[in-house]
Amino acid sequence: MASFVAAAALLTPVAMSQAEPTSPTSPAASDRRSGPAPGYTPPAPEWGPCDNPRLAEIDAECGMLVVPLDWSKPQGRKIKMAVSRKVATDPDRKGMLAVNPGGPGGSGLIYPLLAGAIPDGVGHKYDWYGFDPRGVGSSEPALSCNPNYRGAGYDRPNYVPKRKADERWWKRTTRRYARACGRSEAKRLLPHMKTVDVAKDLDALRRAVGEEKLNYLGFSYGTYLGQVYATLFPKKVGRFIWDGVLDADKAFYESNLGQNVQFDKNMNVYWRYLAKRDAHFGLGSDWRAIRKGYYRQLRKLDRKPKAEGKLGPNELNDAMLTAGYYVNYWVEIGEAYAALVKDGDGAPILDWYGGPGDDNGFAVYLGVQCTDAQWPDWKKTRADAVRLHKKHPFLTWNNTWYNRPCIDWPAASRKAIDVKGKRVKAPILLISETKDAATPYSGALATRREFPSSFLVEGVGGTTHSGSLSGIACVDDTIAAYLDTGVLPTRKRGANRSDKQCDPVPAPEPSAPEGFRGAPADRLPAVIREALREAQMTGR
Repeated sequence: MASFVAAAALLTPVAMSQAEPTSPTSPAASDRRSGPAPGYTPPAPEWGPCDNPRLAEIDAECGMLVVPLDWSKPQGRKIKMAVSRKVATDPDRKGMLAVNPGGPGGSGLIYPLLAGAIPDGVGHKYDWYGFDPRGVGSSEPALSCNPNYRGAGYDRPNYVPKRKADERWWKRTTRRYARACGRSEAKRLLPHMKTVDVAKDLDALRRAVGEEKLNYLGFSYGTYLGQVYATLFPKKVGRFIWDGVLDADKAFYESNLGQNVQFDKNMNVYWRYLAKRDAHFGLGSDWRAIRKGYYRQLRKLDRKPKAEGKLGPNELNDAMLTAGYYVNYWVEIGEAYAALVKDGDGAPILDWYGGPGDDNGFAVYLGVQCTDAQWPDWKKTRADAVRLHKKHPFLTWNNTWYNRPCIDWPAASRKAIDVKGKRVKAPILLISETKDAATPYSGALATRREFPSSFLVEGVGGTTHSGSLSGIACVDDTIAAYLDTGVLPTRKRGANRSDKQCDPVPAPEPSAPEGFRGAPADRLPAVIREALREAQMTGR
């Protein structure tokens, strides 16, 4: 799920071009093999310099991994997956560690920067691998359907259809987007975008670089990719960390319905936050009145948009959605919203919308979700939207239209893979905050039950999505110890509980100096934090 802004602005702070591979330069470019793979084992990428300056600064390398378009025909047509790596600098090398930021549709090339974010220098004991999944970013071909999609533009009807004509517009527009995907230059990808395909690509990377086991860090949708990988290759699971855990049994339609409920609840938490800090924001001390005022603003903007006609109700909804994902930006979003309410100045909150842009992330998001599992018809989808909107109006129709192209998708949807965790013997670290809206906490509990070797760390009461490495020692030190030793603490008894309770990412205080408003010592570089936010808003 996501707002349309997320798809349009996917990873713009870290957008990168891919260097042409040159000769290998890394001492870790080993040719050792873990045994032949059925049908096809790709050659190791030819590593060379990365065009992205942030990767170049840390001496990361970039290349292309050649994989089959169709894994059922491994000797057939090939595509290229863009990959990056930063080799271990600590002599106590632990192996490879691949990262997926979520989406689906998030570019992952930048994530070797995470090597320096693990406490006690443990990250430097791994070769970090980032990758653009098939169809994404610098991978070839990259999927793009319609960069001028009107559903992401400024001239669209309100997400909440007031007239039948509005509903017809959205149905027609989303249908046209799906059909455009069927005519795209990369349309041959569409039947082969399932998470199973991406998991096989990930194992191909493991084999290509000669590792016996895969170590893996997945955020948001990346936790589902990890679950699918573990189901397909249980004996190749090394040290796995899943942060913001998706419920595999609800992929993906049902998980979107759950998001509609929890995002609405999280916004109530945010309205309370603003009310308690009336001295700073000036929106009043009654959170219910602030919430009521928000929906009044939507109606006013529907009648008369602001900020040169670009800030309508949809743009305001998209901008405010960020507050439901993360506490990190609560001050800045509150200040921008207050400028609209008190002064009629829509420009600051419009900046949080960002505007439409390249649709690669949106296209891949749909390409995966629309084919990974069965999608219901419009009759059921509409009935669920009408029902949920009555009690949870914040996101329901936004989310409904965002995903509606799946109903007309030009590639067949499949029965979802049956994730099986009981065959996995390696310990797996799960992390979730109690009120995570993008991947509700119930999904972390369900995954803990499905994977008996897993251990769940809960950020008690928190609303932040995939908030690890934010300076909460209880969480981050658990990650470091696990990556260093491969051992997790003893799992607690009981099916519906966490195994370790930690403080959540704290809400920022307006009185704190800028840059010190959030977690006590955020370990993530700003570029990575922003990339995580945008990648995860693309979908999961």
